[in-house]
Amino acid sequence: MALKVGIGLPQLKDFDPRTAVTRAARAAEEIGFDSVWVFERFLLPEDQTGPHGLYGVPDAPWPVRYGGVLDPLVALTLAAAVTERVELGTCVLVAPLHVPARLARTLSSLDAVSGGRVVAGVGAGWSIDEFAALAPRPHAERGAALDEFLDVAEAVWGQDPVSYSGRRWTIAPAEVGPKPARRIPVFLGGFSDAALRRVARRGDGWLPTGMPPAAVAATLARLREMAAEFGRDPAAIACTFQVGLSGTLDAVPEEQRRPYTGSVEQIVRDIAALADAGVAHVFLTVSNLVTDMDAYVDVAGEFHARLRAEGLT
Repeated sequence: MALKVGIGLPQLKDFDPRTAVTRAARAAEEIGFDSVWVFERFLLPEDQTGPHGLYGVPDAPWPVRYGGVLDPLVALTLAAAVTERVELGTCVLVAPLHVPARLARTLSSLDAVSGGRVVAGVGAGWSIDEFAALAPRPHAERGAALDEFLDVAEAVWGQDPVSYSGRRWTIAPAEVGPKPARRIPVFLGGFSDAALRRVARRGDGWLPTGMPPAAVAATLARLREMAAEFGRDPAAIACTFQVGLSGTLDAVPEEQRRPYTGSVEQIVRDIAALADAGVAHVFLTVSNLVTDMDAYVDVAGEFHARLRAEGLT
């Protein structure tokens, strides 16, 4: 089976939100990509010391380009309006930052208007600043809040009358629509034992990034063993990998190179290794490399042409 290949939409503040997303989505479909993807960032904190650091790593600096990230669901709605074929993925929505039923209904509405193209990638989140600004539940309860969202979404996306009763939210029997055009696949991010157990227990797939292909293969094997322990078909656990691009597309000596860096040819070899590791779908964060739309379209086309030439798409 050919590898599915997608591209991240240009949400960063370098791009004009009036035109960039729609141009990118149209270009992705015309070039032949299978999907377009968005991510969620609400703020760029001034204080990045201690636990306020990137990914919660003490004092790790945030990318300056995270100041002014376009809302992911606005971006996907724009993309849906100008495309007909590509899947519309989130990697990831931080579900605990949202009221569960509202987020579930928004995703359902987007799936309905797009004709069944949404892939709901969700995660528990990490930024204590974003939780303080937005979240209905505190940062310490983010795992429980993610499970709560998954429970609410299952109810909201199911048949009417919808009903749900939990510790914080209650939906009395009611009609809630529109319904998704298809069963929305739910992919889950994360690397911790708790995150991987959640994938194995109730996810349609896993959304890793940054891991070398060999580590992805080992973790996928573990996930599928865990799925079998939960009484699920191990083959039902899919994997979509975010190829996080950075730096420049210049060749790097192999002994000095990290995975997913270097020239287009070198990165394509890494993607081929991901396919061998069992990954079914990858997407590339091209907007991390460029700051204008002409370059974005050129780089996207170069990657797709090379992947096609290697027989990966």
